[in-house]
Amino acid sequence: MRTYTIPAAVIAGALALGLTACGSEKSDSANGTLVVGATPTPAGEVLAYVKDHLAKKAGLDLEIKEFTDYVLPDTALQDGTLDANLYQHTPYLEDFNRSKGTTLSAVTDVYLPPMGVYSKKVDDVTKLAEGATVALPNDTTNEGRALELLASKGVIELKKDAGANASPQDIAENPKGLTFKELEPAQLPRSLSDVDAAVINNNYALDADLSPQKDAILLEAVKDNPYNNVLAVKKGNEDDPRVKKLAKLLTSPEVKKFIEDTYKGSVLPA
Repeated sequence: MRTYTIPAAVIAGALALGLTACGSEKSDSANGTLVVGATPTPAGEVLAYVKDHLAKKAGLDLEIKEFTDYVLPDTALQDGTLDANLYQHTPYLEDFNRSKGTTLSAVTDVYLPPMGVYSKKVDDVTKLAEGATVALPNDTTNEGRALELLASKGVIELKKDAGANASPQDIAENPKGLTFKELEPAQLPRSLSDVDAAVINNNYALDADLSPQKDAILLEAVKDNPYNNVLAVKKGNEDDPRVKKLAKLLTSPEVKKFIEDTYKGSVLPA
């Protein structure tokens, strides 16, 4: 059975009651339950498969906490409410550490969720009309990733020094005069009726019953892609025996087959 989103108020209350210490003590126990945070799809589904089919045999007691945003899973990991999480790529984790002062660490790559461009109005990103509106995720690394994807098709051109954290201000050439609308990543699928196209993170696309393979009008290339999603912990907990067991299971042939059979190319095992 899954456990669903932890509201921000609950986390804040836990901090006020001093439960951070309890979370830290739990993390020190090599034989205790490993509490892992995840977004529902695909991370929560992958973890549920591990819990239901592999964890018991490996001697791992796994509890899954599901979140619907990209911030709480990391703040909960930092304060000890979680022991690990699975939902983010390394560039996002590193940017989160820089901007929030957290000390989180990637343990292992698990899967690649390709980002895609979706539209209800055109079937090819190059057919976007003059002045079309394109919605982008508003967090630093995923906005840069979205702009890089658009640039890969020549829809825009980025400044040479834009880097992975590019923003619309780093656009050097915009021949169609596109307008960019920055939204919370979870809102992007719902924006499709109001914009000409949206660049949507894989997990939110799947949650909205969009198939990256079938529905995206432009999908990220797989080769040399730096955006594999990772199992992450608070720095210093990489050698926790429970974390090592989970990392081994998440990169096992059984999980590889589950990802391939379940997502049929829309999510790729790392």
